[in-house]
Amino acid sequence: VAVVPAYVKFGDEVYRDGVDISGDGFYRKLATSFVYLVTSPPTPADFFKVYSDCLKDAESIVSIHISAKISDTYDSAMKAKKLMKGKGQVEVIDSRFTSVGLALIVMAAARLANAGESISNIVKETQRGINQIRMLGLVDTMKYLVAGGRISRVTAAVANLFQIKPLLTFKNGEVVRRGLARTYLRGMDDLCEFVETSPNVQDLAVAYSNIRAQAEELRKRLSSVFPEEKIYLAQIGAGLGVHMGPGALVVAFT
Repeated sequence: VAVVPAYVKFGDEVYRDGVDISGDGFYRKLATSFVYLVTSPPTPADFFKVYSDCLKDAESIVSIHISAKISDTYDSAMKAKKLMKGKGQVEVIDSRFTSVGLALIVMAAARLANAGESISNIVKETQRGINQIRMLGLVDTMKYLVAGGRISRVTAAVANLFQIKPLLTFKNGEVVRRGLARTYLRGMDDLCEFVETSPNVQDLAVAYSNIRAQAEELRKRLSSVFPEEKIYLAQIGAGLGVHMGPGALVVAFT
């Protein structure tokens, strides 16, 4: 699996997410920077280079990306695909998710590829798998949702006054509010309840911003309910982290 990093911009400083700046470094700067953080997608040239490198050892590529509703990454990949015409088959897929939701989709596709499945079957099964992903996130502060224009300052002020924490999910590729938790601890209970009451839970994953200890606690709680399931643990990347901010937790599963 090859990863094409997005860009993170703090004023005049530009970093490749996960390459030039670590996840912890990103959240430290997010919490302390006086300038608004901006993320931007990989360029078509970035994709062209990675596609070209991959096709040195393969005949085809399945390129799976963050939801096109929240990033232009998919558009960049499609432009690069056109540049690759005649050089190899490239199939570009909009996952309609991000973070660990996207990761679960990619891992499932990689398993199919390693099993020798045809590219057409990988694309078909990936599209089917996208419809099975369930994902829910808990936000500790509304500061970054306000900065991104996702909620109003008045709503955020009221929520902060009463310690209300939003629960976010994805619907048709867009980030939407699924509910509100009275406190952060109640929000963690809601994440657990969301998983525990869902049918046929598989491929369970937990993601965190800068709070690994709380993520480990959440994973431990879920492990007691799903002892046979391996629960993946990952850090929320910049693409979602810029909206959720520090203190965020996410669960995703099929």
